[in-house]
Amino acid sequence: MRLTVFGATGGIGGEIVRQALAAGHEVTAVVRDSARLSASGEGLEVFRADLGDAEALRAAVAGRDAVLSGLGARRRADAGVAARLTRSVVGAMEAEGTRRLLVVSAAPVGPPAERQPLLDRALGAVVSAVLKEVYDDLRAMEADLARSATDWTSVRPPKLRDKPVTGAYRRVVGGTPRSGRSIGRADVAHAMLAMVDDPSTVRQGVGVAY
Repeated sequence: MRLTVFGATGGIGGEIVRQALAAGHEVTAVVRDSARLSASGEGLEVFRADLGDAEALRAAVAGRDAVLSGLGARRRADAGVAARLTRSVVGAMEAEGTRRLLVVSAAPVGPPAERQPLLDRALGAVVSAVLKEVYDDLRAMEADLARSATDWTSVRPPKLRDKPVTGAYRRVVGGTPRSGRSIGRADVAHAMLAMVDDPSTVRQGVGVAY
């Protein structure tokens, strides 16, 4: 497949690029600063652009089978980044007729898990309060996606960890895994790549967790 990856210098985006190249896909990594891109290999194209300019991004998404985005706030002060930059990506895709889009969101944006234990509910409430601005940004992003013409999937992990890919995670289409407290960035990337051609995940939020 021909894939375009936004946020390719981040933890999840970089994993998407590396795993996609290892699987033999052609990958266009969209970056502001190519020096920060750690991935390399045959089949990789590096595309430098202003991520806030939809017109400048059109060439990066034209003719692609799917676009995957790891864009998002890395700290509370960056809240607003996910919705603003994803809006540019969607604008470029709609202009070029590219439809498949997968983005990273977060577990608290989705519905609570069924029969969630009291401790997990309490922990979730604390995290949601502390990171309210970040999650509001992701909710705005998902609302924009719902209004778009793209075949989007919003992947909603809980706390992220630096772990090698295992493939041993749970996913719930339209919901949240019960007692899912963490997942490795590499496994989020693995899940996103696995969902690219999965029609059951189109226009759905998908919870992923160990």
